[in-house]
Amino acid sequence: MTSQPTLTKAGNGHGGGTGQPGSGLQAGLKNRHLSMIAIGGVIGAGLFVGSSTGIATAGPGILLSYALVGTLVVLVMRMLGEMSAANPTSGSFSAHADRALGRWAGFSIGWLYWFFWVVVLAVEATAGAKILESWVPAVPQWGWALIVMVVLTATNLVSVGSYGEFEFWFAGIKVVAIGAFIVVGGLAVFGVLPGVDSDKAGLDNLTGHGGFLPNGPGAILTGVLLVVFSFMGSEIATLAAGESEDPRRAVTKSTNSIIWRIGVFYLGSIFVVVTLLPWDDKAIADDGSYVAALDSLGIAHADQIMNFIVLTSVLSCLNSGLYTASRMAFSLGERGDAPRAFARTTARGVPMAAILASVLFGFVAVFFNYRYPDSVFLFLVNSSGAVALFVWLVICFSQLRMRRIIQAESPEKLVVRMWLYPYLTWAAAGLIVFVLGYMLTDTEHDGRETVLLSLLVAAVVLAVAFAREWYVRRRRSALP
Repeated sequence: MTSQPTLTKAGNGHGGGTGQPGSGLQAGLKNRHLSMIAIGGVIGAGLFVGSSTGIATAGPGILLSYALVGTLVVLVMRMLGEMSAANPTSGSFSAHADRALGRWAGFSIGWLYWFFWVVVLAVEATAGAKILESWVPAVPQWGWALIVMVVLTATNLVSVGSYGEFEFWFAGIKVVAIGAFIVVGGLAVFGVLPGVDSDKAGLDNLTGHGGFLPNGPGAILTGVLLVVFSFMGSEIATLAAGESEDPRRAVTKSTNSIIWRIGVFYLGSIFVVVTLLPWDDKAIADDGSYVAALDSLGIAHADQIMNFIVLTSVLSCLNSGLYTASRMAFSLGERGDAPRAFARTTARGVPMAAILASVLFGFVAVFFNYRYPDSVFLFLVNSSGAVALFVWLVICFSQLRMRRIIQAESPEKLVVRMWLYPYLTWAAAGLIVFVLGYMLTDTEHDGRETVLLSLLVAAVVLAVAFAREWYVRRRRSALP
């Protein structure tokens, strides 16, 4: 493979922002956009709606589950940051895998990642539509899903700057909301919140009610399976950096800040939840962890407040999912691993064909969700569920190889370095394999089905990749 070009403006190596059709992606994201994308990227709707199941499974020990997955994400993001700072590109880890491991790797992980996000589009559109229908029942749920998808598609088609602006405000609302929750909840836990006298709040909740690990140490690993997918999205900043004015600086900044982002937003907020209420409080399971926590403080309309925050997170995920899927499709098209039309851009630097193809699959998935929710759509969701772990594993192996390539060709580009290379890289890869193996033993939360179906889809994509390489080699050898 040839070396990918160093990007200073556009993130594609086809001329940058000349403003002409087909000139490539443009540097339309400002520093404030990238900062908020990086911060908000780790706060998914899964944190708000999925944490109650994890708390019910592991008790206060869910903090260790979040810490374990958070540590894994920090390590993976450090590896990705090392490669992306040396060579920022819209394809991010797929482009790195292409060069480090081979064309088959970049092709496979790129298409799997695209598949993951277009399925997410349908999941999030449906989740947002349910909330909006509860507020305005005159519009049916499918109508709200259509409206949301159309609006955000239009936003992405205008320019990358419009995507960045929408994401800036969506992420900003999430950050402010969860920050306020941590501050208010923390004050209540220590009994210094004016006007609130909660008889349930206190640090005793961490060790009372059966202890810190009421369901045993094994529940920590089960908790890992339940929370690992809520971290997907941390890598979006490295894809978006390719369309910023200073990609290398953007990647370095987002990589260096990942520790405090996970520490504050995940561990901080979950710590507040499990100290405001006993882990086995019925309200956590019935109302959701964050709604139950707000209700315990006597905050009026807590459920509607959380619905608004969750809706914002859903719209943010939809917006970023469409952006991410389209940029991965653009990168695949640019490398000849997808239709060449995907690599064409408008005068505004927007890959229109890649966006429309991604949203079209998303619309089809939404249709399946309403027409065949327990068969076709369930297959789509489960078969994409373990892709996050596949992506992280490929990042590990890519970094092991790419470090040697960068050191040999341009060591000055190693502005971000993986700690304790290669030992921590191997440790992270081993942990990912262990989690995948442990999921195969999980029948209660569909872990086994998710891994097996995801492996099936991955095997199909790999078969296509190898068949494609064989065909290309055979065709070339036949040429005079």
